[in-house]
Amino acid sequence: MANDGALRSAIVWLSVIIVIVGVSTLSLKKMMITYAFGMVGISGILLPDWDFFDRDFSRWCYPVTADERAALQARRSGFKRYRIYPVRGIIYATIYSIGLYKWWMFISS
Repeated sequence: MANDGALRSAIVWLSVIIVIVGVSTLSLKKMMITYAFGMVGISGILLPDWDFFDRDFSRWCYPVTADERAALQARRSGFKRYRIYPVRGIIYATIYSIGLYKWWMFISS
């Protein structure tokens, strides 16, 4: 992962949420579920190697070569670096919405 600062701040915010859940519910089980859900959520957004997945689908079975990585880095200058993929956004929004809803129902019960 190239941006360790984002990972650190996400984990710090997760720890704050875990403390809030623990203080408000007094339940170690709910704190552990919050930790597990949060870590899965953080790893699903921040940790995937998008350079690997930005290649042609037929190349996913092979490791990223140094030439491919250099070509991908060269293409990402300025605002091109922040590409928006609507299908990826819809899938992430759906999965995380359902997960957040299930987590909230568990925590609030």
